[in-house]
Amino acid sequence: MHQVRPPAVAGAFYPGRSQTLLHDVLAMLAAAKPGAASADAAASAPKALIVPHAGYIYSGATAAQAYAQLSSMRQKIRRVVLLGPVHRVPVRGLALPGADFFATPLGEIEIDQDAVAAIRPLSQVVVSPAAHAQEHSLEVQLPFLQLALDDFKLLPLAVGDATPAEVAQVLEALWGGDETLIVISSDLSHFLPYATAQAIDSATVQAVLQLVPTLNHQQACGATPVNGLLLAARHHHLQSHLLGLCNSGDTAGDRRRVVGYAALAFAVGETHAH
Repeated sequence: MHQVRPPAVAGAFYPGRSQTLLHDVLAMLAAAKPGAASADAAASAPKALIVPHAGYIYSGATAAQAYAQLSSMRQKIRRVVLLGPVHRVPVRGLALPGADFFATPLGEIEIDQDAVAAIRPLSQVVVSPAAHAQEHSLEVQLPFLQLALDDFKLLPLAVGDATPAEVAQVLEALWGGDETLIVISSDLSHFLPYATAQAIDSATVQAVLQLVPTLNHQQACGATPVNGLLLAARHHHLQSHLLGLCNSGDTAGDRRRVVGYAALAFAVGETHAH
């Protein structure tokens, strides 16, 4: 009997009917296709992405700007290491789901058991089906991955109380080559007035672009996994590009209390001959 983690937020954060979901995600990816203007930013394929995780009406178009960067890599990427913050069940460390598959209305995604085995010995890695059961931060990324990539296995980690160094150590263990993509799921500021949020989110994005791994949870709910990625990105000489930045007041929400969303890609920096 294989253990399947069923979708918890289908029909709420994103469409629950497979045909509608397929149509909507493909439409968002098509609308986000990198144009000629961003050709230099897209010149090197991303190693890592930061994407938002609200309902698709709020942040789907922003997330799609990141996933659209993967079109040249759709056959190469075979492993996706997906990290997002826990919203419901507190956990110490980084939690594996203890499942064999994650399901969405588009089908099942196999959990990468080789990757699980590679990080299981690390003391900060735990197994918590409860941390994953109702968690949306990872789940909302799955339909995008299912439609942006061909054949991949997933390593999902629900990140609770951990240090940036503990997160970076896990990422290092799974870093791999072109076959491995790292996705960090994080929204930015929460429930601030529109103009305040714009100023704070803009500063947060500058810190991310400069790979400064000191974000707090007021700046980004996924600050812990983001900081871990920034540490690893420094170590691997990655450069980051901002692909999209907005908030719920721009998309489908009230401007008095908004949530911020950014899409960023990290790729190996340009190397110049001396």
